[in-house]
Amino acid sequence: MAFPTLSVVIPNYNHSAFLPRALTALGEQSKQLLEAIIIDDGSTDNSVEIIERFATKYPAIKLHRNVKNQGSLVSVATGISLAKGDYLYFGAADDEVVNGLFEKSMTLLQQNPQAALCCTIADFREAATGLNWHWGVGIADKPCYLSPKDLVEVEKRGKLFIPTNSVIMKRSALMEVGQFIPELKFCCDWYAMYVSAFRHGMCFVPEPLAIFHVQPNSYYHRIRRDKTEYSQTLQELLRRLHLPENKDVLPLLRQAGSLFLFASPMLRILLSHRKYRHLLTPRFLRKNLAHSTKLFLKKHAPAALVKAYLKFSGYRARST
Repeated sequence: MAFPTLSVVIPNYNHSAFLPRALTALGEQSKQLLEAIIIDDGSTDNSVEIIERFATKYPAIKLHRNVKNQGSLVSVATGISLAKGDYLYFGAADDEVVNGLFEKSMTLLQQNPQAALCCTIADFREAATGLNWHWGVGIADKPCYLSPKDLVEVEKRGKLFIPTNSVIMKRSALMEVGQFIPELKFCCDWYAMYVSAFRHGMCFVPEPLAIFHVQPNSYYHRIRRDKTEYSQTLQELLRRLHLPENKDVLPLLRQAGSLFLFASPMLRILLSHRKYRHLLTPRFLRKNLAHSTKLFLKKHAPAALVKAYLKFSGYRARST
């Protein structure tokens, strides 16, 4: 069986300060990429010059320039249309991949072609506070394939978190869920990846192989501050999950309580809309309360206390 091919898609807008870090990490991956398509979305800084320089050094890196700024979701859609790989990785210009992410993930995906995606542990680093934690710890102790039934059990244990910045996704699985649906805004990647994983299963590598630099003015944080827009987006997420096409997935998400991740805003919506109240299971309520409390404490507790909590409460992968 031929080794599957991988395309990387990264949108960029005025991130010249971060591009050298991200592109160096791509170029030094142990598994040669088919291509890394960098979509410049009308940058006004020297981003294009930097991308062109790295494209000369690393032949896999390719530049595509949007005529004008169109937003990250349009840029990603453009990248998907240009990409030729069997599998797709979606990065951010201000993040970085760790050497081994592509080789280890693609090897596992080749061995488990039924899987919709592969993810790893992700290393989150918050620029404004200096906080550092790992998402995905405890999903499994060794590289493996997890069926939809397995994912429910992992979620019941409170260990399932698919770090989107570490995900390599099967192209056909992404097409099946409609790619990244613009109306879902900040949670379009959650929808695509969770629906696909709970339908086809996923692979997992228990190593921190992707670094996410949390910026205070990110796309997610800007929407999060607008309570109306945030609520409307979550309602659109619920509407789509209840479509007939997702009748195989929604019961599993309900059983696992997976929507807890959207914290108190999701709870308020479920309470106020009768048609969604069936998702208010004891597991969801318990996990939602715990997660909402953690978010509150992270925002309001002294930084030293939060750092200690992250260190000793399972948010760090063991060193190998």
